[in-house]
Parts: sequence; C-alpha cells; structure tokens
Amino acid sequence: MKGIRKIAPYIPGIQPSTAGMIKINTNENPYPPSPSVADVLKNFDSEQLKRYSSLDNLALKKALARKHDVHPEQLMIGNGSDEVLAFSFLAFFNSEDPILFPDITYGFYKVWADLFRIPFKEIPLNSTFDIDFSDYEELNGGIVIANPNAPTGLFKSAENIHSFLQKHADVIVIVDEAYVEFAEESMLPLLEQHPNLIIVRTLSKSQSLAGLRVGYAIGAPEYIAVLESIKSSFNPYSVDTLAEQLATAAVEDEAYYQKITDEICITRDWFSEKLADLDFRSLPSQTNFILSTHNELNMEELYQYLASENIFVRYFSKPERLNKFLRISIGTREEMEAVIEKITQYMK
Repeated sequence: MKGIRKIAPYIPGIQPSTAGMIKINTNENPYPPSPSVADVLKNFDSEQLKRYSSLDNLALKKALARKHDVHPEQLMIGNGSDEVLAFSFLAFFNSEDPILFPDITYGFYKVWADLFRIPFKEIPLNSTFDIDFSDYEELNGGIVIANPNAPTGLFKSAENIHSFLQKHADVIVIVDEAYVEFAEESMLPLLEQHPNLIIVRTLSKSQSLAGLRVGYAIGAPEYIAVLESIKSSFNPYSVDTLAEQLATAAVEDEAYYQKITDEICITRDWFSEKLADLDFRSLPSQTNFILSTHNELNMEELYQYLASENIFVRYFSKPERLNKFLRISIGTREEMEAVIEKITQYMK
C-alpha cells in the first residue's frame, strides 16, 4: 500500500523475568535506587496526577544545574535519553551533508537517521575497536559519539574531544555520555569553549532508574532552546510528575550513587581479571559492562549455555566483527562470582 513507512527498528536486549536469574544483558545497575527515591515514592500524593506535569521541569533542572555547575537554561529534560537523542537528531541534523558516527556504537543512531531521513555515514572503528578521529575529517552535517562507546566500553579523553570539537566547529557534535559516571571524566568542562557541543546523559545507568525513563541534554542556551521547541512539537509533558520528583531525589543524593558506582567499578576490574585468568581477552572498559572474547570458544554457544543456567548476557550476531564477543554487564560481586563459576564449568 502506498505511503507506509518501512523501518528496521532498534532491537534492545531481551527482558526475561525468570525467578532467580542473573540479568546482565542490558547494562542496568544491580543496586537499588537511593533511599531518598524510595521515600519520595512512598510519600507521593496521587492527587497531583489529576493535573498535567510541569512544562519546564524546573525543579529537576535546578538540581541538575547544581550537580553539573551549569545554568538551568542549559538543560533540556526528556523521557529517557533516547527521546533526548531523537529530538537532537531532529533539531541539529538538517543539512544535506551526511552525519557521521561509528559503525559499532549505540544501534539507535542509525535507526533515527533512517526514521528522520537524515543522510549518514558509518565510520569504521579501527583494528583495536577504537574511534580514530582522523577518519572523521570530511564534509559532514554533524557528528554523534558515544563516550565511553557502547558496546566497546572504550573512552576518549577530554583532550582528544577538545581537539576534535575545534576541527568540527561548524557543526553540532553530540557526545552521548550514558556511561560517563563509570569513566575518568565528563566533557562538561568543554561546554564553555565549544558552543557546538551537546552532551546527553541518562539516569538509567549510574542512578539505577532504567525503569523511570529520564534523560537530559546539556548545551549552549540557544541550542537547548531549539531542543525545547522540538520537544514541545511532540509532547510538552513528556516527563511526568512522579518521574520528575523521583529523578530530582536521585540527583540530589550524590553520596549514595558515588558509593555504588565505585563498587561497580571495583567489581568490573575484578571480573575482568578473572576472565583474563581464563584466557579471555576483554577490551579496557570505562563503563558498567565488559566486551570480551576467547580464541577457543564459540561466543554464541557460551551465550546459550549461560542462558540455560539462568544467566543472561548480550550476544550480537551482527556486525560480523562483534559476533566473536559477549557483552557482559556488571552485577553485584556475588552475581559476578557466580558467572565466573559457570563459565569455568563450561570450559571444563
């Protein structure tokens, strides 16, 4: 039939609900949200729900502004960072020149480009699965970089990003910092020097709020205003009243989240060492997951074995360069000890 859109959608990791499972396939946080979040939920007045939610999300913007040392007008709040990224594609990528992003990165970038009919070019990662910025020195209509990148976990320093932004000062560069709390540094200090920089963040990972769906963008006020106009053209109330209050409580409890983030990073490094003892080769991760392979094992078969043992990790059949790897999210120390035990049994 005429006029029907055909699109290959983004395919997320499966969401099993098996009792007693170890679910480490979608990079969720293994620890619960802050007790402050639970308190807000417990005491929430449902009477508020008869009114529409906030148009400006000012309470949450003020909390984030204090956290990141920026101004509220530099922030746009959305229903998860996926929505924020989608609106960013619509707001900033309207040139006839193709936007650029890595060939192995967050799979939604290609979906949005297809959906919004934005010309794009995927730039291959180099032989070590890293982003080589010299490969991006061509005419483009904008650039999207996940930093740290997913699913590789590799990270580019602020010094490298600074030079990159200078070379592409005539286009918007989006840096997707979904996993940055597990990394060395954020690109936030670069905002003042580089008005073409848009940073996108999420509360799904380090704040243990994947089920809440809250994300945000940080950038120059004039570009954030464009994002706000795009949001208002779709759904000005996209962040509901309960979500805003819970997210605000999470943002304000930095001490709790720093503690669990540190614990995840310690467990990540321990788990990587244990995999190395079993002759696995893992990319150096600055995220809450590890991308790992083994020269003598079939990763798809290992994935299936772990699933049969109620352990769910992520296997990518495509692209071909990834099908020799498993991406394993970092759970609690107890969970990761169980994973090592099962992998050891499988190898025997």
